[in-house]
Amino acid sequence: MPRSPVLHPLAVRIAHWLNAVAIACMISSGWGIYNASPIFGFKFAPWMTLGGWLGGSIAWHFAAMWLLVANGLFYLLYGSLSGHFRRHLLPLRAADVVSDAVQAMRFRLPHQPGVYNAVQKLLYWAVILLGILVVLSGLALWKPVQLDWLADLFGGFDVARKVHFAAMAGIAAFVVVHLALVAIVPKTLIPMFTGGAEHKANAS
Repeated sequence: MPRSPVLHPLAVRIAHWLNAVAIACMISSGWGIYNASPIFGFKFAPWMTLGGWLGGSIAWHFAAMWLLVANGLFYLLYGSLSGHFRRHLLPLRAADVVSDAVQAMRFRLPHQPGVYNAVQKLLYWAVILLGILVVLSGLALWKPVQLDWLADLFGGFDVARKVHFAAMAGIAAFVVVHLALVAIVPKTLIPMFTGGAEHKANAS
Protein backbone atom coordinates (compact mmCIF):
# COMPACT_ATOMS: atom_id res chain seq x y z
CA MET A 1 0.00 0.00 0.00
CA PRO A 2 1.56 3.33 -1.02
CA ARG A 3 1.72 6.15 1.46
CA SER A 4 0.32 9.60 0.87
CA PRO A 5 2.81 12.50 1.04
CA VAL A 6 3.93 13.50 4.53
CA LEU A 7 2.20 16.73 5.56
CA HIS A 8 4.94 17.80 7.96
CA PRO A 9 8.49 16.45 7.41
CA LEU A 10 10.40 15.22 10.45
CA ALA A 11 12.71 18.25 10.42
CA VAL A 12 9.73 20.61 10.54
CA ARG A 13 8.10 18.66 13.37
CA ILE A 14 11.29 18.64 15.46
CA ALA A 15 11.83 22.37 14.88
CA HIS A 16 8.19 23.09 15.74
CA TRP A 17 8.25 21.34 19.12
CA LEU A 18 11.69 22.65 20.09
CA ASN A 19 10.45 26.14 19.26
CA ALA A 20 7.32 25.54 21.35
CA VAL A 21 9.46 24.64 24.39
CA ALA A 22 11.96 27.47 23.82
CA ILE A 23 9.30 30.13 23.30
CA ALA A 24 7.31 29.05 26.35
CA CYS A 25 10.47 29.25 28.50
CA MET A 26 11.59 32.52 26.93
CA ILE A 27 8.26 34.27 27.43
CA SER A 28 7.61 33.10 30.99
CA SER A 29 11.19 33.73 32.16
CA GLY A 30 11.16 37.07 30.32
CA TRP A 31 8.09 38.07 32.30
CA GLY A 32 10.01 37.24 35.48
CA ILE A 33 12.87 39.51 34.37
CA TYR A 34 10.40 42.24 33.42
CA ASN A 35 8.79 42.11 36.88
CA ALA A 36 12.14 42.98 38.47
CA SER A 37 12.18 46.31 36.62
CA PRO A 38 8.85 47.05 34.88
CA ILE A 39 8.83 49.50 31.99
CA PHE A 40 5.04 49.83 31.98
CA GLY A 41 2.49 50.26 34.76
CA PHE A 42 1.85 46.60 35.42
CA LYS A 43 3.49 43.33 36.45
CA PHE A 44 2.82 39.74 35.51
CA ALA A 45 1.36 37.39 38.11
CA PRO A 46 4.09 35.25 39.75
CA TRP A 47 2.45 32.01 38.51
CA MET A 48 2.93 33.24 34.93
CA THR A 49 6.70 33.59 35.36
CA LEU A 50 9.54 31.07 35.32
CA GLY A 51 12.59 31.06 37.57
CA GLY A 52 11.22 32.06 40.96
CA TRP A 53 13.47 35.13 41.27
CA LEU A 54 15.48 37.45 39.00
CA GLY A 55 18.61 35.26 38.88
CA GLY A 56 16.58 32.14 38.20
CA SER A 57 14.57 33.86 35.46
CA ILE A 58 17.76 35.10 33.80
CA ALA A 59 19.27 31.59 33.88
CA TRP A 60 16.17 30.09 32.26
CA HIS A 61 16.05 32.94 29.72
CA PHE A 62 19.63 32.42 28.56
CA ALA A 63 19.28 28.64 28.41
CA ALA A 64 16.12 28.94 26.29
CA MET A 65 17.75 31.65 24.18
CA TRP A 66 20.49 29.33 22.92
CA LEU A 67 17.91 26.66 22.09
CA LEU A 68 15.76 29.20 20.25
CA VAL A 69 18.69 30.64 18.27
CA ALA A 70 20.14 27.24 17.31
CA ASN A 71 16.75 25.81 16.38
CA GLY A 72 15.77 28.99 14.56
CA LEU A 73 18.93 28.93 12.44
CA PHE A 74 18.33 25.25 11.65
CA TYR A 75 14.73 25.97 10.60
CA LEU A 76 15.74 28.93 8.41
CA LEU A 77 18.44 26.88 6.69
CA TYR A 78 16.18 23.87 6.24
CA GLY A 79 13.26 25.99 5.01
CA SER A 80 15.45 27.77 2.47
CA LEU A 81 17.52 24.85 1.19
CA SER A 82 14.74 22.23 1.12
CA GLY A 83 12.23 24.48 -0.62
CA HIS A 84 9.85 24.32 2.36
CA PHE A 85 9.37 28.09 2.42
CA ARG A 86 8.86 28.27 -1.34
CA ARG A 87 6.34 25.42 -1.41
CA HIS A 88 4.32 26.27 1.69
CA LEU A 89 4.76 29.97 2.54
CA LEU A 90 4.94 31.47 -0.96
CA PRO A 91 3.48 33.18 -2.90
CA LEU A 92 2.01 35.70 -0.50
CA ARG A 93 -0.32 38.26 -2.07
CA ALA A 94 -2.16 41.10 -0.32
CA ALA A 95 -5.39 40.33 -2.19
CA ASP A 96 -5.28 36.71 -1.03
CA VAL A 97 -4.68 37.78 2.58
CA VAL A 98 -7.71 40.10 2.52
CA SER A 99 -9.91 37.47 0.85
CA ASP A 100 -8.91 34.70 3.27
CA ALA A 101 -9.25 37.01 6.28
CA VAL A 102 -12.81 37.91 5.26
CA GLN A 103 -13.68 34.23 4.79
CA ALA A 104 -12.13 33.37 8.15
CA MET A 105 -14.19 36.03 9.94
CA ARG A 106 -17.29 34.52 8.34
CA PHE A 107 -16.16 31.02 9.38
CA ARG A 108 -16.20 29.98 5.73
CA LEU A 109 -12.48 29.50 5.17
CA PRO A 110 -11.92 25.93 3.96
CA HIS A 111 -9.11 23.89 5.48
CA GLN A 112 -6.95 21.59 3.38
CA PRO A 113 -4.40 19.51 5.33
CA GLY A 114 -0.84 20.48 4.52
CA VAL A 115 -1.85 23.69 2.72
CA TYR A 116 -1.44 27.10 4.35
CA ASN A 117 -3.95 29.81 3.53
CA ALA A 118 -2.78 33.38 2.92
CA VAL A 119 -3.49 34.50 6.49
CA GLN A 120 -1.43 31.61 7.87
CA LYS A 121 1.42 32.43 5.47
CA LEU A 122 1.41 36.05 6.62
CA LEU A 123 1.39 35.04 10.29
CA TYR A 124 4.28 32.61 9.84
CA TRP A 125 6.41 35.20 8.04
CA ALA A 126 5.50 37.76 10.72
CA VAL A 127 6.54 35.47 13.58
CA ILE A 128 9.81 34.62 11.81
CA LEU A 129 10.59 38.35 11.54
CA LEU A 130 9.52 38.90 15.16
CA GLY A 131 11.83 36.06 16.20
CA ILE A 132 14.77 37.75 14.48
CA LEU A 133 13.83 41.08 16.06
CA VAL A 134 13.50 39.63 19.57
CA VAL A 135 16.92 37.98 19.29
CA LEU A 136 18.66 41.11 18.00
CA SER A 137 17.05 43.37 20.59
CA GLY A 138 17.84 40.77 23.26
CA LEU A 139 21.51 40.79 22.27
CA ALA A 140 21.50 44.58 22.55
CA LEU A 141 20.16 44.26 26.10
CA TRP A 142 22.55 41.47 27.03
CA LYS A 143 25.73 43.17 25.79
CA PRO A 144 24.92 46.91 25.59
CA VAL A 145 28.62 47.88 25.86
CA GLN A 146 30.22 45.23 23.65
CA LEU A 147 27.38 45.55 21.12
CA ASP A 148 26.85 49.28 21.53
CA TRP A 149 26.40 49.66 17.76
CA LEU A 150 23.46 47.27 17.92
CA ALA A 151 21.93 49.07 20.88
CA ASP A 152 22.37 52.35 18.99
CA LEU A 153 20.46 50.89 16.02
CA PHE A 154 17.49 50.43 18.33
CA GLY A 155 17.80 53.96 19.66
CA GLY A 156 19.52 53.08 22.93
CA PHE A 157 19.09 50.60 25.77
CA ASP A 158 15.70 51.88 26.96
CA VAL A 159 14.22 51.78 23.47
CA ALA A 160 15.68 48.32 22.89
CA ARG A 161 13.82 47.12 26.02
CA LYS A 162 10.53 48.38 24.58
CA VAL A 163 11.27 46.82 21.18
CA HIS A 164 12.14 43.53 22.89
CA PHE A 165 8.90 43.63 24.87
CA ALA A 166 6.83 44.49 21.77
CA ALA A 167 8.40 41.66 19.77
CA MET A 168 7.73 39.26 22.64
CA ALA A 169 4.11 40.45 22.81
CA GLY A 170 3.75 39.83 19.07
CA ILE A 171 5.09 36.29 19.42
CA ALA A 172 2.79 35.66 22.40
CA ALA A 173 -0.18 36.89 20.34
CA PHE A 174 0.83 34.52 17.52
CA VAL A 175 0.91 31.63 20.00
CA VAL A 176 -2.58 32.51 21.26
CA VAL A 177 -3.97 32.65 17.70
CA HIS A 178 -2.14 29.46 16.80
CA LEU A 179 -3.60 27.59 19.78
CA ALA A 180 -7.06 28.98 19.06
CA LEU A 181 -6.91 27.67 15.48
CA VAL A 182 -5.80 24.27 16.75
CA ALA A 183 -8.74 24.27 19.17
CA ILE A 184 -11.12 25.12 16.32
CA VAL A 185 -9.63 22.47 13.99
CA PRO A 186 -8.09 19.89 16.39
CA LYS A 187 -7.36 17.39 13.62
CA THR A 188 -4.46 19.62 12.57
CA LEU A 189 -2.56 18.70 15.76
CA ILE A 190 -2.05 14.96 15.14
CA PRO A 191 -0.02 15.39 11.90
CA MET A 192 2.44 17.58 13.83
CA PHE A 193 3.26 14.44 15.84
CA THR A 194 2.92 11.78 13.15
CA GLY A 195 3.77 13.64 9.96
CA GLY A 196 0.27 13.05 8.65
CA ALA A 197 1.00 10.32 6.07
CA GLU A 198 -1.87 7.90 5.53
CA HIS A 199 -1.91 4.50 3.94
CA LYS A 200 -3.93 4.26 0.76
CA ALA A 201 -5.06 1.12 -0.93
CA ASN A 202 -4.32 0.55 -4.60
CA ALA A 203 -7.10 1.71 -6.93
CA SER A 204 -7.16 -1.74 -8.49
